[in-house]
Amino acid sequence: MVDVETSPVGRATLEDVARAAGVSVATVDRVVNRREGVREKTIARVEAAVARLGYRADPAAARLARNQSFRFVFILPSGANSFMTLLSEQVARTAEWLAGQRAFIDIRHVDVFDPDALAQALETVSPAYHGVATIALDHPRIRAAIDDLADRGIPVVTLVSDVPSSRRLHYVGIDNPAAGRTAATLMGRFLRGRKGAVGVIAGSLALRDHAERQFGFHQVLSSEFPDLIALPAVEGRDDSERTQAATEALLARRPDLVGIYNVGAGNRGIAAALKESGRSDIVWIAHELTVHSRRLLLHGVIEAIISQDPGHEARSAARVLLARCWGDPILPDQERIRIDIFLRDNLP
Repeated sequence: MVDVETSPVGRATLEDVARAAGVSVATVDRVVNRREGVREKTIARVEAAVARLGYRADPAAARLARNQSFRFVFILPSGANSFMTLLSEQVARTAEWLAGQRAFIDIRHVDVFDPDALAQALETVSPAYHGVATIALDHPRIRAAIDDLADRGIPVVTLVSDVPSSRRLHYVGIDNPAAGRTAATLMGRFLRGRKGAVGVIAGSLALRDHAERQFGFHQVLSSEFPDLIALPAVEGRDDSERTQAATEALLARRPDLVGIYNVGAGNRGIAAALKESGRSDIVWIAHELTVHSRRLLLHGVIEAIISQDPGHEARSAARVLLARCWGDPILPDQERIRIDIFLRDNLP
């Protein structure tokens, strides 16, 4: 016959220990948490039951028992950026998971291209919040706002775009210079044997991720592919109409244009400009796998997409903030966001 006291099914609980020791759950709780008010003989009995059952305290359960909860705010871009819409959806899904751990997420949308609007959103974060995750501009006022939140004891995680000179807790996103270098290597190989100019379109160079991508791109294209000229980046504010206008200007100004690297969003604008021009020979490399970019990749309009997983990023930001609240360590390998490269042959 199996001894149920020494062989519990699954992980032993406080109730199992209390039953084995012949005491109340409250007494076991006092013993395992080293609180006073328990006789030595009772302590010995409880500790013997703990050892016999292999009981290990569950920190999360202890927090739940103390009715401890946390609230975070995610500050995300407003507008019609498809990737940011996916990110917002993933944050909402992450909120469902967090709720089971008594942690809650509010989402606030602002124009992250406007440093004053973003700074105001950060400066007015309620003291009721235990952490902030934000898409960030590398701007003096944004740095100051993040540092002020740190002074107030509210940790900040930068998401997708970093402000490394600030006192942010952690950056969740890909290695953007490496992403730009990867784009340049792909562009050079797709264009091998051809000469000409390559246009670079960014949302805003005030976004560090966009600035770092175009830097990495120029670095590799100029050093490893001398027949290709990487043009200075032009800004489209991640808006399809502005990006279309920027692409049309590139096509008109540079008849030797052979490639386009879109650092940010606005892919529908580039597609419209290329279709209107009839330039099906342009090699186009883009970022982020969305419904629209997937279709363009499948139809051979985009050659390759460099992407990052918005679900991983949303969960990672939440985990990092939760770990800070709990005093737990951050696991770098778990929170590292990888660079994905998609061709139409390996689409998920």
